[in-house]
This record gives sequence, structure tokens and C-alpha cells, in this order.
Amino acid sequence: MRPDSKNKLMRFPGAIRRDPAVEAWFSKAGDEMRAFARVWFEEMRGCGEDVRELMNDGHPIACVEDAAFGYVDAFAAHVNVGFFHGAALDDPAGLLEGSGKRMRHVKLRWAQSVDTAALSELIKAAYRDIRERLDSPL
Repeated sequence: MRPDSKNKLMRFPGAIRRDPAVEAWFSKAGDEMRAFARVWFEEMRGCGEDVRELMNDGHPIACVEDAAFGYVDAFAAHVNVGFFHGAALDDPAGLLEGSGKRMRHVKLRWAQSVDTAALSELIKAAYRDIRERLDSPL
């Protein structure tokens, strides 16, 4: 990981198109929460041809090229769908949680309804935000 002073981006030069370690994480036998998280990581993967991925700190991270925009993580009772610059995202549905300077996440619990349209839009917005940060001049 390499911090980018230009736009405070988290850079992961080792990110690749499809990381076998990410697939292994999702394939852990008997872990329903990881399967639940996979749906949202697939949404991140589908944002563009420039999406890359890797494992970091024990969970899958999605990048635009090498700049992180989202992640998923699975816990015993919930899944987090997180955004590295979530504090900058418009969230009319009020899904985002967290109070950090930049990062935010959406907490999904088994058998609770999910505003899938709003979460999908957050994922797309996070992708666009990082794409714009990468494209912006110094």
C-alpha cells in the first residue's frame, strides 16, 4: 500500500484484474456471510474494465487501477460494504455509517432488508469518485 498525497488515495500497486486470493476468501466452506458479501463485491467488479482487486488486512478490496474505492468484510452477524472515500459520497438513503475523516461503510445484517438500489448507487458513486480523483490534475 502506498498513500497518494495528491488526493489522499490509498494505492495498491499489487492489485490485479482477478486475484485468486480474493476468490479463495469468498470460497471458504460454510461461511454464508462471505457469500452474502460476494454479491456486493461482484457489483464493485462490474463498475469498469479498470477495476482491480486484492486482499489486504484479511478482506477483499476493489480498486480503480491501483486506487482503492471499496471493500467488503464478513463478520459473524453482519457484512460491511465499505468505501475509502465514503465521507465524500452523497447518501440520500442514509445507509452510510462511520465517523472517520474519509471512510464509511454500510452494515448489512442477515434477514434484514437492504435498499439494493441505494447501495448499488453508492458503489457506482464510489467508483466514479475515485476515477475522477485519478483523472484530476495536480
